[in-house]
Amino acid sequence: MPRRGGPIQKRHIEHVKKVIVVASGKGGVGKSTIAVNLAFSLAMLSHRPRVGILDLDIFGPSIPTLMGLQHSDDPHLTPAGALLPIINHGVPTMSMGYLVPRPPPDSAEFEGAIVWRGLMVQKAVQQLLFDVDWRDAGGSGPGLDVLIIDMPPGTGDVPLTLGQLVVVDGAVIVSTPQDIALTDVRRGISMFKKISVPITGLILNQASFLCPSCNTAHELFGTSANASRLGIPLLAQLPLVGGVSWGGDRGIPYVLEGKHAGGKDGRAGEMWRDAMNEAASNIWELVHS
Repeated sequence: MPRRGGPIQKRHIEHVKKVIVVASGKGGVGKSTIAVNLAFSLAMLSHRPRVGILDLDIFGPSIPTLMGLQHSDDPHLTPAGALLPIINHGVPTMSMGYLVPRPPPDSAEFEGAIVWRGLMVQKAVQQLLFDVDWRDAGGSGPGLDVLIIDMPPGTGDVPLTLGQLVVVDGAVIVSTPQDIALTDVRRGISMFKKISVPITGLILNQASFLCPSCNTAHELFGTSANASRLGIPLLAQLPLVGGVSWGGDRGIPYVLEGKHAGGKDGRAGEMWRDAMNEAASNIWELVHS
């Protein structure tokens, strides 16, 4: 039956100029890590845009850990009742992980699981999208030039709710080179096309392993030719680098502190940061063209 009153009108997120989603149909491909590092690469562009990160993975939020904020205090509220982002490394963030009970830092307890049905998930997504004040200085300064949204894997309620309600300026797809991952990525790309979200391009994670002795690249998980069949621009091919995982576990984005990871990443670490920074520059140009 047709919806009464006509179709839902997409709207902009208040105090946000551009919205970029980072998504993948497949879990475990490094999407959240890429989202965080992309946000910082954008923030370090020459004109220093103001960038924020929104974690829309309701059931498995990773942004608090990747930003070193898993033990932060609960978000404050504005006088109007909007959530104020939690900031680390100069970048404001919001996540469901900040809004649910968490064990104390020295506790051996597991963080509580979120067990919700569809309507509750949709309500939480709408609150994170529209009830956060992204302005600087506690709601009185300038807004964001770009909001990076870290999406959950799959094609369920969350991406559909986002696509129906919000004007999205671009979707960055993350995958590893295996066919099993790319098959699910194709489904994600198809979903975004159906809800009229423009696809900006693909970041291929763990595209190769660079031998530290001879600097020879080995494609352990498949070739980039597999990804080329997706029919979308290839924004970056990121090598497998141990320091990326090291920094993520400690809340230090690799583009900020890559060399801090024991100095063992060598040329591969430089390639990773250079590729991410180049991708950020290209993404900025594409969403502003």
